[in-house]
Amino acid sequence: MSSSSKFGRMEGFLRDRRDSGSKLLVAYITGGYEGWEAAVEAAAAGGADAIEIGIPFSDPVMDGPVIQKASQAALDAGASPGSVLSAVPNLDTGVPHAVMTYYNLAHHAGHERFAATLANSAIDAAILPDLPLVESGPWREAAAVAGIETIMLAAPTTPEERLPELCEASKGFVYAVGLLGVTGERANLASTAIEIAGRCKQVTDKPVLTGVGIGSPEQAVEACSIADGVIIGSAVVRRLLEGGGAEGVGELVASYRNALDAG
Repeated sequence: MSSSSKFGRMEGFLRDRRDSGSKLLVAYITGGYEGWEAAVEAAAAGGADAIEIGIPFSDPVMDGPVIQKASQAALDAGASPGSVLSAVPNLDTGVPHAVMTYYNLAHHAGHERFAATLANSAIDAAILPDLPLVESGPWREAAAVAGIETIMLAAPTTPEERLPELCEASKGFVYAVGLLGVTGERANLASTAIEIAGRCKQVTDKPVLTGVGIGSPEQAVEACSIADGVIIGSAVVRRLLEGGGAEGVGELVASYRNALDAG
């Protein structure tokens, strides 16, 4: 039986892929950056199992310099939550979509309205990295009513006693933050990336994906020795910033897909 009947679209889709023996690959693209729609479609065609779309925000506390630069360029070009979300239903990807943005946008619009807007914009899940678990209940409830899965972040510093509750609260997948600090590529995979994924896997059967600090297909394979999959963000956005366009994004994602499939 397909998982998708029991779970939201994101979680069902990723569980099915994982249970069929595949390592999961999620690509992040900054919404509103020039050519982002074509880049999203190219990432899906290149083998991404889901797409994380960033809604640019003026104070992106979790984003490193590459994604900050793309977000600022998108804002300068007039991108807004509305303009990004209105484009998503027209994207031809065949995979689930998550948005990543900051809690201020949900708070400002009101939980119910923001969740409904996401649901009406072909969004399946939301990542709000600055919303702590202890304060997330009202948003998660409103999101669930609208059919939006709230993906929670487990950090290397998440206390042992808090981790089961966090994994239980997370829908879609559990985002295992590979290292402390902002997003970005690193020369080596941090040991914390393996540790936090392992800790999550001990307390949940939900898909556990490692993000932050994955800088190469080799590091993705290493992370997937424990995790169910990886999220690649800065490497993808860098390709866009450097003028690689949708074609470059598709090639990059395919290089990660091929490495993960080869194991």
